[in-house]
Amino acid sequence: MSAAQEAARAAVSRLKVFPLPPVVLLPGSAAPLHIFEPRYRAMVADALAGDGLFALAQVLPGQESLLAGNPGLEAVVCVGAISLHEALEDGRSNLVLVGVARARLLRELPTAAPYREFEAELLEDAPVDAEGDASLKRAVMELLARVPVEVGQRLAQVTARLSGGTLADVVASTVLTEVQPRYEVLCELDVAARIELVTEALLSLVGHIKPRKSERLPN
Repeated sequence: MSAAQEAARAAVSRLKVFPLPPVVLLPGSAAPLHIFEPRYRAMVADALAGDGLFALAQVLPGQESLLAGNPGLEAVVCVGAISLHEALEDGRSNLVLVGVARARLLRELPTAAPYREFEAELLEDAPVDAEGDASLKRAVMELLARVPVEVGQRLAQVTARLSGGTLADVVASTVLTEVQPRYEVLCELDVAARIELVTEALLSLVGHIKPRKSERLPN
């Protein structure tokens, strides 16, 4: 377990939570965020002064209009670590949040802070056998044959060292752009089922992209 995951294990006893419906963070992926609301400026300041962690959460359907208050939240969230932070003169800030681990919100905690804090539990992936993600790796290879070489090289470098649930998460963060499909991947705790879900999505994408033309050397 990485140091960030160990920190997340400790953080879930009192987890800072940022409801942000347009963004679904997945473990192993990164999200650029612009922080402007005073309560979330305070949250980021407290996170930077401590473990550098907070979670991104989705709100329950139909409660998006309550974001200025305390809408109900979906239980599964992604704990993220602040990797880059730029403070702006007027108190706003830009940061990059890197997904560390899934967690499940258990109960909201009373707090004097202006943001929300929850008791949560860390959700860790079970290991899969060596062939468990073979279909997903084949689908990745199909995609590599259809995207520009430089894009394929970057994707190949990232995915070559990954396996299991981590591979599924990173591929999903790359190919899924809509909120709901990404959140379905975040909520899928069965690693084999998650791999299958992402493989199907990737093959659907591949089916809409023509193979890249082979590059021949001039005569």
